[in-house]
Amino acid sequence: MPRTTTLECPGCPPLRALSFDVLGLVKVTEARSKEGGVAKVVERWGDPDSSKAVLAASIDDRKANPLLAVARKNGSIDVMSPKNGEVYFSAPNDSTELAVDDHIAGLHLFKKQRLDSQSKSCSLLTCTKKGKAAVRTAELHTGSKSFDSEQAWSVCSSGEILCSKVHDDEGYSVFGGKGVELNMWDLEKTVKLWNAKSPPKNSLGIFTPTCFTSVTFVNKDDHRKVVAGTHDYQVRLYDISAQRRPVLSVSFRDTPIKAVAEDLDGNTIYFGNGAGDLASIDIRTGKVLGCFVGKCSGSIRSIARHPEHSIIASCGLDSYLRVWDIESRQLLSAVYLKQHLNNLVFDSNFSDEEAVIAAQDKKEDEAPVSKNQQLPNEDEDEDEEEDALPAKRKKGAKDSRDTKKRKSKKKAKKSKAESDSDDS
Repeated sequence: MPRTTTLECPGCPPLRALSFDVLGLVKVTEARSKEGGVAKVVERWGDPDSSKAVLAASIDDRKANPLLAVARKNGSIDVMSPKNGEVYFSAPNDSTELAVDDHIAGLHLFKKQRLDSQSKSCSLLTCTKKGKAAVRTAELHTGSKSFDSEQAWSVCSSGEILCSKVHDDEGYSVFGGKGVELNMWDLEKTVKLWNAKSPPKNSLGIFTPTCFTSVTFVNKDDHRKVVAGTHDYQVRLYDISAQRRPVLSVSFRDTPIKAVAEDLDGNTIYFGNGAGDLASIDIRTGKVLGCFVGKCSGSIRSIARHPEHSIIASCGLDSYLRVWDIESRQLLSAVYLKQHLNNLVFDSNFSDEEAVIAAQDKKEDEAPVSKNQQLPNEDEDEDEEEDALPAKRKKGAKDSRDTKKRKSKKKAKKSKAESDSDDS
C-alpha cells in the first residue's frame, strides 16, 4: 500500500491548472471560492493511449488567443487551445523509426515571436534525448501536418539530454542530462555561449559523470544564473559570468532531485526528489528554508509557481495534484487524478466570477465621494428622522369602551355615597 497522509486541507485560492499523464490525457483542475477553494477535475481531453504519453508541455497563457503545446511519446507535437482543448495543429517531430528511439526531452512555445507576428502561426523549440535541437514554425490551421520552416543543430555529441529550459526573454536556452554537462546557447545565433566543467575525480581517482535531471533559470531579468538538480541528490547553482563549476552546491537527503522551479523573488528555489519530499532553498545563503508539510507518496516530477497567488503546485508518480501555500508551507488542496503525472502548468488568466464581482463591489464601496456629488441637506435629514420616528398608537374601540365603563362605575359610586349622606 502507498504511504498516505491525512491532513485537513483549508482550500486554495481560485486557480486553473492543466496536468498531463502517461496515458496522454490532459486534465483540467479548477478551484472556485463558492466551493470553499476545493480543487476538482472539471474537464478531460483526449483518449487514454500509452503511446501518446505526454513527455513535455509549454503554455502561452495570454488573454487573446492562448496556446498550449504538447510533445507526446509517439513523436507527435500538438498545438491546442488551453480553454477547450481544440487541436489547431498536429505534426510528427521526425520519422516514426527515429521517434521511437529519440523521444522529445524539452519543449518550449515562443511567446514574443507571436506578438511580433500578425499571422496565425507559432514557433516551437524542441530537443530530443540525443541532443537534436530545432526551432520550428507552424501555421495554425486545421489539417496541417507539417512544419513550414526548421532550424536544427546538435547540443551534444554523446550522452542523453534529460532537461532543458528557455529563459523568459527567449534569447537563451540551457540543456543538460546524463553524461551531458550543462551548456547554454544563444537561440538567435545558434551559438554555444557556455559549458559547465566536469567534476574532478574523487579520492580514489574515479571519475563519476554528473547526471542532470532538472534545470531552471533563477531570475527573469538575468540569464547568467542557472539552478540544476542532479541524480546525486544535489541542488547546484551555476553563474556563467563567474566560473564553469558550480558556485553553490547543496545536498538534500539521499534521493535524486527530480524537479526544480524558481520563485518570483529571484532568490528562492523549490525542488522535489524521488522520495516525494518538497522543499525550498535560498540560493543566496545555500540554506534549506524548510520542507512542505504532507509528504507525497511518490516521486515528484513537476513543480509550478503561480504567477499571482502565493502558491505552488506539484505532481508526480503518486497520481496526485497538490497545491501548497508558500508562506506556511501547508497543503491547501489535493486532487487524485488516477494516472502517473509528468507535467503541469497554470492558466494565469483564470478568474473566479464571484471573486471578481466581490472585488468590484468592494472598490465601489471604498470609492471617495466626488465634488460633483451633492451632499444631502440637513433639513431633509431632519424630515427623514421625523418621518422615521414611530407614531403614537391610537386607542382602539375596545380601550375606549373600557374607559367609559370605568367612568360610569365611578359616577355611580359617587352618586350612591351622596344619597347615603342625605338620608343620614
